This record gives sequence, C-alpha cells and structure tokens, in this order.
Amino acid sequence: MSASLANPLNLLGMPRQRLARQFEQWGERGFRATQLVKWIHQRGETDFAAMTDLSKALRERLGELATITLPEIALERSAEDGTVKWVLRLADGNAIETVFIPEDDRGTLCISSQVGCALDCTFCSTAQQGFNRNLSAHEIIAQLWLANNRLPVPEGRSRAVTNVVFMGMGEPLANFDAVVDAIDLMLDDNGYGLSKRRVTLSTSGLVPALDRLGAVTDVALAVSLHAPTDELRNRLVPINRKYPIHALLDACRRYTRDGARHHRVTFEYVLLAGINDQPEHARQLIALLRDVPCKINLIPFNPFPGSPFVRPSMNAVRAFERLLDDAGFVTIIRRTRGDDIDAACGQLVGQVADRSGRGPRMIRLHAELPRPTGAPV
Repeated sequence: MSASLANPLNLLGMPRQRLARQFEQWGERGFRATQLVKWIHQRGETDFAAMTDLSKALRERLGELATITLPEIALERSAEDGTVKWVLRLADGNAIETVFIPEDDRGTLCISSQVGCALDCTFCSTAQQGFNRNLSAHEIIAQLWLANNRLPVPEGRSRAVTNVVFMGMGEPLANFDAVVDAIDLMLDDNGYGLSKRRVTLSTSGLVPALDRLGAVTDVALAVSLHAPTDELRNRLVPINRKYPIHALLDACRRYTRDGARHHRVTFEYVLLAGINDQPEHARQLIALLRDVPCKINLIPFNPFPGSPFVRPSMNAVRAFERLLDDAGFVTIIRRTRGDDIDAACGQLVGQVADRSGRGPRMIRLHAELPRPTGAPV
C-alpha cells in the first residue's frame, strides 16, 4: 500500500492491525497505529498536527502521505421522537443516509454499506433507487464518527452511540471486506470498544458470504426473511431465487452452532397488508423456524411514494404477534421511528447515480405481486 502527495491515503477506515503494518512500511514503529486509532476514533481528532504524542516529524510526514477525510453533511433533520437523519454527500457526488434512534437505555445508529442497493426487495424504498457502488471502509466508519461527534452524550454514558446496526442502505454482505474492516474498528477497544452484542449485521440472505462472516466474527445477526415460503419470498426478496429459505436457515444454524456464540438470529419480517400478514402465514412461519434459535421482529410496512403495498392494521399486526407468542417465540413489534422525516425502516433513499437499470425491473416485479385490497393502482 502506498500513498503520495497527489493521492494521500485515507486512514479513517483502516483497522489497527493493518495500520500498524502501514506504519512499518513507512519505517515507523507499529505501536503508533494504536495511538492514531485512539486519536481518530476515541478523541474525534482529524488533524495530524494536533496529535501531540506523535513526534513532530511523524505528524508532518502523515500530513504529506495520508489524510482523514469525512463525507460532507448535506442534510441533518430531527424528528419529533428524537430520531436524527443525516444525508451524507460523498466525494463522487452520491449521497447516503444514516439514522440515529435514541432510547432511554441506548442510542442506536443505523448505517449504510452501499450507495443504493444491488438487491431488488420490492417493499424497500432504497431498492427503488438502484445501485451505484459499495462504500469504502472509511465511508462506513465515517457515519459512526460523525454521529458520535455531533450528538450530545447522555448522562452516564461515554458516547451517544451505544449500538450499531447495518440496516441502512445496501446489503452489507455484498460489500464484505469493507464491512468487516469497519466492524473491526467498532469492536476494537482502542477504537469504539463496542461489544459484539451491540453490533448487528442485517442480511437478505447471501449464504456464502454469511458463512465467511461466521469465520471471522460473531457479531449479532439479523436476517430479512419477510415470507414463510419460497414462493412468496421469491417475489418479495428476489435473492431467494438463488439462495432459497432452506439454504438460508442452514447457514443461520451454522452461524449460531458454536457454543461460544451468545446470541440468536433475529428474523425481520415486514408485514404487508394482504400479502404476508395472514394467520396462515404466521402458522407457516412457526413451522419454519421451530428449530432455529431466534427471535422475530415484526415491522409494519412503512409507506413510500410509488409503493404498491399497504400497511396492515394494528389489529392484524397484534393478531400475527399473538400467534407467534403462543407458539413460544420471542416476538417484538418494531415501533416506527422517524417516519415524519422519512427515516423509518425501508424509507432510506439517499441520492444514487443508478448503474443498475433498476427502474424498469422494479416496475416488472411490482406487476408480479398480488395486490392487496385498497392498494394504489
């Protein structure tokens, strides 16, 4: 790895062990990496000149060879419930969205891993925008850096963000290396020091990459399931045509098989009126997940312009939940947060210079779906 005055190396997203090797290539001691990681990620410092426990000569050399560069904040909006959404402008003109969700006992940051999304999930606003590219590790970790350095720190905490979920724009496992590098910094005690229980990766079901993930980390896992049968999931989550439900659940079992893994899989299930929210669907889901260590997050659909779907009534949502509860599943109805600023689950859109030709394909996929009563034509 090399850098020059014309092409400085952005150190923001580089894990500590790799940064140590980079320092050694520059003829410096590897332990300098620990000092630099602490300055950047614990103290929020981006100016090498201010890093006073580094020698003046090293600080000057870093200023020539490297940089710590962050995206521009194009928009910051706060919802009535305290949710904060940022639109971050990247160097190439694309924009991504990041959302902070405050709770009494935690602060959760929902981060993006791609510009748009390469998958075609039909109920997700991000998918409608198409796909441009993967985010780099520094663009991913920048979202956490910015949130921690802009938000007030509640009393009794050392930082505003206590939990990170890869549930923003993009499929994290389709950007494997950069996501793993970012996770490394999140878990590093010299970086953000988050526990594995407090970092959750959400995937739509890229089975080979899920197995790769299990070989390098055991952060919490969430799976976007959304249907109890292959027939229905093929239409809602088209990646299912390549990795059907049985293959996905086998991968989930492998991920949780090691006794050292302390968490269960969280299955996310967006409820769509008349599509997947009926009692028969709940019974099929019960049979499907009976032997998988899991909990289930029910997410009432969050509408967005042009969507063919309808949000179910709360009576239907609660009836679905009761069936799962009675079968012994830990079931949570996710409370909608930030919908007044389009920051709720499935509503993130950013600004994507689409390279996928997604628009015509999404229209075709919508046409294939059964249309619930009351849905817009």
